[in-house]
Amino acid sequence: MARYLGPGEIWVRMWLKCDAKSFLYNGSMRQKPVASFADLLPHSGSPLQGGQQVVRSKPTAVTPARNDSLEARLRATLNVIPANTWYATPTGTLTFVNERAADYMGLPTDHPLRFGIDIGAAWDSHIPLIHPDDHDEALKGWSDSLRTGSAGEATYRVRNAQGGYRWRISRVEPLRASDGMLLYWIGINLDIEELKQAEFYLAEAQRLAHTGSWAFDANGFEYWSPELFKIHGLKPGGKAPTTAEYLALVHPEDREFVAQEIQKMRANGGRFDFTKRIVRPNGAIRHVRCVGTPGLNGRGFVGTGIDATEQEELTQALRKSEEALRLVVNGIGALVTTYTADGELEFVNQQVVDFFGMTLEELKDWRNNGMVHPDELARVVTSWTHSLSTGQPYDDVHRYRRSDGAYRWFMTRGRPSRDGEGRILRWYVLLTDIDESQKAKEKLEEQEKELRQVLDLAPQLVAVLGPNLERLYANSGALAYFGTTLDGWRQNNMGSEVHPDDLERVRVAADRGLLTRSAYEMEKRIRGSDGTYRWFLARYKPVCDNHGQATRWYVACTDIEDRKRSEERLQEENVALREEIDKTSMFEEIVGTSPALTAVLTRVSKVAGSDSTVLITGETGTGKELVARAIHRRSGRSSKAFVAVNCAAIPRDLVASELFGHEKGAFTGALQRRLGRFELANDGTIFLDEVGELLPDTQAALLRVLQERELERVGGRETIRVDVRVIAATNRDLTHAVANGTFREDLFYRLNVFPLEMPSLRERKQDIPMLVEYFIHRYARKAGKTFRRVNKRTLDRLQSYPWPGNVRELQNVIERSVVVCDTDEFTVDESWLSARVTVKGARALPSTLAAHEKALIEGALRASGGQVFGPEGAAARLGIPRSTLESRIRALRINKSRFRQRPAKVDQ
Repeated sequence: MARYLGPGEIWVRMWLKCDAKSFLYNGSMRQKPVASFADLLPHSGSPLQGGQQVVRSKPTAVTPARNDSLEARLRATLNVIPANTWYATPTGTLTFVNERAADYMGLPTDHPLRFGIDIGAAWDSHIPLIHPDDHDEALKGWSDSLRTGSAGEATYRVRNAQGGYRWRISRVEPLRASDGMLLYWIGINLDIEELKQAEFYLAEAQRLAHTGSWAFDANGFEYWSPELFKIHGLKPGGKAPTTAEYLALVHPEDREFVAQEIQKMRANGGRFDFTKRIVRPNGAIRHVRCVGTPGLNGRGFVGTGIDATEQEELTQALRKSEEALRLVVNGIGALVTTYTADGELEFVNQQVVDFFGMTLEELKDWRNNGMVHPDELARVVTSWTHSLSTGQPYDDVHRYRRSDGAYRWFMTRGRPSRDGEGRILRWYVLLTDIDESQKAKEKLEEQEKELRQVLDLAPQLVAVLGPNLERLYANSGALAYFGTTLDGWRQNNMGSEVHPDDLERVRVAADRGLLTRSAYEMEKRIRGSDGTYRWFLARYKPVCDNHGQATRWYVACTDIEDRKRSEERLQEENVALREEIDKTSMFEEIVGTSPALTAVLTRVSKVAGSDSTVLITGETGTGKELVARAIHRRSGRSSKAFVAVNCAAIPRDLVASELFGHEKGAFTGALQRRLGRFELANDGTIFLDEVGELLPDTQAALLRVLQERELERVGGRETIRVDVRVIAATNRDLTHAVANGTFREDLFYRLNVFPLEMPSLRERKQDIPMLVEYFIHRYARKAGKTFRRVNKRTLDRLQSYPWPGNVRELQNVIERSVVVCDTDEFTVDESWLSARVTVKGARALPSTLAAHEKALIEGALRASGGQVFGPEGAAARLGIPRSTLESRIRALRINKSRFRQRPAKVDQ
């Protein structure tokens, strides 16, 4: 690309084109013979490093002497050039600077450089006037020109009179005589400070904006800015890539598209703007937006490359978010709309379109299209206009016409969305269908007016009692049911009307109601005028004075005889249905719908499909193994084995053999090779119950299996690879065990990848009725019995009992009660629930046994002098195999060496 020439440089070039000989030799000449051209060099040395000599083209035997008058004309010419100009001797010595340059540098008025006086300075005497960081660049350019005798160009900063520096581009041209002999070096320095600043700001702007620039012509890329190299993951300063190299940087899926765009760009010669992906050398994928326009005079193209990765990612995320939000808005059971700040409808969800049967454009004319009920339109318009003008929330209840012409009541709520300065951006309006509740409210208001008039026509048995439940009033329906008059009813007592089996329960509830003065309800059987009993739901409601004392009790008894019969039938059907559900349920015998249990089962569903290790904690009897089996059946390993191991039920010496297997002869009694539980569960699931009871050495082996997925059988050397999902369970506090050193911390973290805590039965009391029903049906069917109902007192007692043994204890109580019950009403002996079994010191038992065992072994070692095997060894004394004793010594951390006899010292 052509470089711009300033007016001062044009002056110099015009002067250099003049006939130098006629310019310098048109007067008297003084010639001085010299031995060679090298004699013109200063005695201080060559301008080249390393002692190399300056080479001059066309050396001659003589050099023309300077003509002072002609040099004066040269200085005068340079002084009128509107730039900093200078000339130097053929040897490179700076001899003259024009007035602009001298004034810029602050040279004194009598300085030799102002008058062209050669003071015999060195060829690099001007270097101190240049910025220290630019010395190398200036020396190299100047020495190259002196060495080659050709023109040169360099950019550097020159110091001004104030000590500051400004960028200059220095252009030097050799002035030769007609015979080619070098006469002078003529130079011009043009101020490019603003250009340099512009270049700096442009480069910095490109860096901050992740934007690079380029130039492209028929031969390919002519120029890439440093930032464009960085965007493509390349080192700046290199040569712009060819078209083929550029396409190689483009993502393979976008390469054909970009090639077509380049072809269209060359063919059409117009502006273009597209975004493509590139692949950096390190494999990173970036989105780059290319914007180009034809160059000046139609020569090629120039443009920018913008790293738009973050914008593309944000745009894609925004699109996904908008789509998700649209799905959510369209999925909620309400009508959602948005309006502009001026109140123009701009968005409706699908429910709005479906309800009104109109398009968005049709809905915008809501004031005139009849969608608002005519009786309420004026009020709606006024209220909406007020909210728009004041910015206050909009709340109203009115009717909208559905697509079939029917009107329905809606609660309409509008809220403004504001920017950081409080300006309203848009309105969000939610329409909630309240047609049923509105009509119910209207109906309730009508019923309240007629309540006193229709009380006697109510289908319930309604009564009014005094503060102590004395009878005051009964409606006609109650009197008709009892077959008596109001006075006769007042004289009767409760015992003559309530079923004998319910009488005690009714009295207890009445006493509790009088004591607490709170409403209550209960089901009881009441005898009618024909002597038969029917089930009623009796609701008692007190009316209290300002002191909290009951002044009246209102009682409403609703006939539920048919419902009770239906409940019994439904109960039988429900039991059958539950059996069918249990057959297909993923959780099998896990019964309950309480929030605590539901939360656990939800987490079970999430973790089941993975291979993550699960640690199930909880009290004993909470169903940890059932959860483990449910996880296995929902996993991808369900077709493989599920192996359950109770670590506490296996003798501690045999745990390692049980889990990892053993080779023949590994220990006494190992008569053949045996596969461990981990090998049996390969590709399946192993359930380690009571994992907190494992010994430290077994914990280390288990940790290896979890980390490396490999094991060694006891007594073997072969490494066996296993692929087993581990589910562990314990009722111990493993964090406490880790703290006191009885359980490995690293093993705990390996097991505790996905913790599940089973809730105790105390935390899911609402599941007790369902569990009771489930267990009653199970054991009644086994016992050949049928129970029509559960005694309410029994059910209340079961729900209030703390169940220290959890579901297992409840199961045992139900099974025992099924055995002893002789009627069709299920009851539980309350004495079974009153005692709380407490085993004091249960946790101290293992440590006591261990201490006793350690004492026995140490006694045997002491008696045998620390010898384990042999006829007199500790193993023979204890009557156990040597290998067993060695294992117990390691487990109990007994130091055998301290029992060995030491030889007595011999006196010298």
